[in-house]
Amino acid sequence: MTSSPIVNRVLYVRLPCNPIFPIGVVYLADFVRKQFPALEQRIFDLGAVPPLDFSRALDTCIDEFQPTLLVFSWRDIQIYAPVGGRGGNPLQNAFEFYYAQNLAVKLRGALGGLRLAASYYTELWRNLGLIKRGLKRARKYHPEARAIVGGGAVSVFYEQLGRSLPQGTIVSVGEGEALLAKLLRGEDIHSERCYVVGETQPRKDTIHEAPTPIEKTACDYNYIESIWPEFDYYLQDRDFYLGVQTKRGCPHNCCYCIYTVIEGKQVRINPASEVVAEMQQLYDRGIRNFWFTDAQFIPARRFINDAIELLQKIIDAGMDDIHWAAYIRADNLTPELCDLMVKTGMNYFEIGITSGSQKLVRKMRMGYNLRVVLENCRDLKAAGFNDLVSVNYSFNVIDETFDTIRQTIAYHRELERIFGADKVEPAIFFIGLQPHTHLEEYAFEEGIISPDYDPMSLMPWTARKLLWNPEPLGTFFGEICLEAWQRNSDDFGREVMQILEERLGCAELSEALSAPMNSPSKPEEKQAIGGSASGKSSGALIGGR
Repeated sequence: MTSSPIVNRVLYVRLPCNPIFPIGVVYLADFVRKQFPALEQRIFDLGAVPPLDFSRALDTCIDEFQPTLLVFSWRDIQIYAPVGGRGGNPLQNAFEFYYAQNLAVKLRGALGGLRLAASYYTELWRNLGLIKRGLKRARKYHPEARAIVGGGAVSVFYEQLGRSLPQGTIVSVGEGEALLAKLLRGEDIHSERCYVVGETQPRKDTIHEAPTPIEKTACDYNYIESIWPEFDYYLQDRDFYLGVQTKRGCPHNCCYCIYTVIEGKQVRINPASEVVAEMQQLYDRGIRNFWFTDAQFIPARRFINDAIELLQKIIDAGMDDIHWAAYIRADNLTPELCDLMVKTGMNYFEIGITSGSQKLVRKMRMGYNLRVVLENCRDLKAAGFNDLVSVNYSFNVIDETFDTIRQTIAYHRELERIFGADKVEPAIFFIGLQPHTHLEEYAFEEGIISPDYDPMSLMPWTARKLLWNPEPLGTFFGEICLEAWQRNSDDFGREVMQILEERLGCAELSEALSAPMNSPSKPEEKQAIGGSASGKSSGALIGGR
């Protein structure tokens, strides 16, 4: 497949989403400028536009700029997000509807679910409508105008979205630099991770193809500011964290994660000097808070020296009053790295261990050694870290039992002993079953979903399967979460851990850190998990459905 004549006016449209710095669009425009210095570009960010003005603002921008190529960035289709959003809290709505014993609460969950579904489908149709509207309006000025649609949401649901996009739209999967460069040169794009709606079909497993390595240099924010009128929107709030990317790719194989699929397993390091030069430009504009947007800031031990080099260069640059945060694999920390993290101002980090049971961590293919994580967290505390840690737990993963729940509680209490109970925030997730993951394959094999299911459906019979909380423990966790919301919805995660400990107790830490090859549940717990409706106060262990 070859492109149409070389385009010469590129408009990047970031479709509406929460006010998160649009680093993907910014990096793409910066890359294209360095490849094609004479090309005219503009960034239009609907994330900074009031909802009632979306259509009018898009029309005005296209009328003024008259693009020949529209690049739409679609970041979010967060169907099963476990936190509150524009459409409410989907996890709470679902659990109230499926598990509440009180009919009024169940009705509230049903109504909340209906509002969520309406919000979801409204946003989906709205974004598709904005793409069609923008392309149609651009063709008033240039009949040959084309559209590319990419971004995180598109990369996950690229097969489904293609059915609703205009004919001739290029659907981009994963990183878009190489595709856009070829298109602008008029070269054949068939080998890139893309397809053209109505002309070609996506290759089987397109998303699993390796992305083209791109040498990343510091983003030129003087240029970005000149083509992006809404840039200052993200500089107004001094508490806002601006994204900076230090690497792409994730080498791990976690069964439910889509990052390693979209970005590829090959980790590509951005030169530390370029990362610091980029940060310096934002620093000079008054920014003091940075979020390293990598899938993992330190994805494996062989990248420790790269992290050390980066943090040392931050110190050498004199940026001694910044704060930064990241998603970190804490099993890859060293005392030297811990010291540099504290010195450079790390004031928040997330670790996604999923479970405090080494047995389940192994089952999820996560590659963590939980004992090493604890040892490294002690090193971080000793280095002077006294800020917030968010620990992501996904209960009811494959082979969860009451024993493994008790082990997770023991592990969490140990993290609290290390950092302080007020500094460790448990973030409770229930895994969303994503296309293209090992968990999806497992669900096919177990007959939980059929291969022809629609992953974008929000119908109750689909949603209940894709929000991963299967029986026999599904009702148990539903009741736990409902009680936690009732007790203290503002501190949901801590309440869940407290209720679980009240119900089940706490294992010895040594149990959590060991992973024997065969560790069956106790016979009496197999019976309880299997459906006994007798049990404890505040409702039975399993409920009674």
